[in-house]
Amino acid sequence: MPESLRLADRLDDIDPARWDALAGGNPTLSHAFLEGLHRTGCAAPESGWSPCHLLAEEGGELVGAVPLYAKSHSWGEYVFDWAWAEAHERHGLAYYPKLVAAVPFTPVPGPRLLARDEAVRRRLAHALPGVARELGVSSLHVLFPDEADAAALREAGLLERRGVQFHWRNAGYADFEGFLAALSHDKRKKIRQERRRVAEAGVTLRRLTGRDARAADWDFFTACYRRTYRAHRSTPYLTREFFGLLAARLPDNVLLVLAEREGRPVAAALDLFCPEAVYGRYWGAMEFVPGLHFEACYYQAVDFAIERGIGRVEGGAQGEHKHARGFLPEVTRSFHWLANPAFERAVDDYLAREGAGISAYVDELEERSPFRR
Repeated sequence: MPESLRLADRLDDIDPARWDALAGGNPTLSHAFLEGLHRTGCAAPESGWSPCHLLAEEGGELVGAVPLYAKSHSWGEYVFDWAWAEAHERHGLAYYPKLVAAVPFTPVPGPRLLARDEAVRRRLAHALPGVARELGVSSLHVLFPDEADAAALREAGLLERRGVQFHWRNAGYADFEGFLAALSHDKRKKIRQERRRVAEAGVTLRRLTGRDARAADWDFFTACYRRTYRAHRSTPYLTREFFGLLAARLPDNVLLVLAEREGRPVAAALDLFCPEAVYGRYWGAMEFVPGLHFEACYYQAVDFAIERGIGRVEGGAQGEHKHARGFLPEVTRSFHWLANPAFERAVDDYLAREGAGISAYVDELEERSPFRR
């Protein structure tokens, strides 16, 4: 590895201001968010996420960084490579550990090669396969990079994989009714019906930033979050300690939506936000109310974005149901390097076929836009 590059297994030794200057204001990439995941054990060696962040330095100054982890599993990534792991195992090859450049548990597209300039970005992209070789891992995966990073990773020879998310775009709407007016009649009618059912059930909603939410609100949200994971027979990734740390460290980037009925909370949703975007993250309910999921997770986020002049709402991974509610398809990308040449060729072939299917799917969705022609 060049002398200007090094690996760091801790973020608390790195100046937060220097890291955040490279992160560009995205709260999911902030020093506070990532270090909070490490400090609370959510993304730490004990949970299968061993930080080995790649740092680029010049004259003692941090000029580039990659949030990088050695992983012993594939949970919490939202780009699924279980079949690749199984293929390695069938041939007697170890797939884990692998290297992942990502924000843990967060399928938010954004920079992954945090760089002062284009030259540093290209240096990081070209260095990553070499780091993987030095560490002796099976593979390297860069998840949800932005367009600038994607260009550098393509140039470095990594394999490209495409996916689809659904994002809402703010066309300068004056209010929620202005957004509804842009939709086709049937979609507009459906949303109004869903919102009316929630109101008729006696549910009201409050939006709280991290500055406004109390400890009891976070206790309730955590209970909702855990309940959602239990319902899906899964183990929650995040802890009450992390949510409290998040609110304390990023009070102006956290949005907590509370749904209440008869003076008691019944559901909650958590979003992160910055001037550019609202990022929908987690939700849970203690009682079933028809339409409440859409209200708490999507319509409140859209209303908040319109109110604050924020450009888009990212609804997270998967979910074609978002399309009917004004969220349009956005192609996401990931980039991959595999140490075994035979497996890399096989994956390259698979990705070509998968990518053609993704293109056809996006074309089909665009043909049935929820907006008025």
